[in-house]
Amino acid sequence: MMKKIEHIGIAVSDIETSRKLFAKIFGKDSYKSEKVESEGVITSFFQIGESKIELVAATTEESIIFKYLEKWGEGMHHVAFTVEDIEQEITRLKREGIRLLNDVPKKGADNKIICFLHPEDTNGVLIELCQETF
Repeated sequence: MMKKIEHIGIAVSDIETSRKLFAKIFGKDSYKSEKVESEGVITSFFQIGESKIELVAATTEESIIFKYLEKWGEGMHHVAFTVEDIEQEITRLKREGIRLLNDVPKKGADNKIICFLHPEDTNGVLIELCQETF
């Protein structure tokens, strides 16, 4: 079961320029930046109340974010939800007929394991499931 919105992901072309812009908008700086080599991205996180905003930029031309930016440009990329048991959620969603972009959870940013639901099955919204790792 999904517990809460964990973060909203925003695809950006330049992480540093965007980090400075959103720091002005939010009135505070990001609390964390992190490279996720396996995904070819760099992230910058802002804490806003109980939720977060994740800026995500490509570090390689092979990155899915690089391809996304080429096709769609900057803007909202995904909505992430916290789950207690990502394996259980994957099983449940598959039973409901929802396809996943990755059937096996993988390491994500901010101490999470993640998987994405196929946007063709979610009214065009890219949904990420996140489980805290310890």
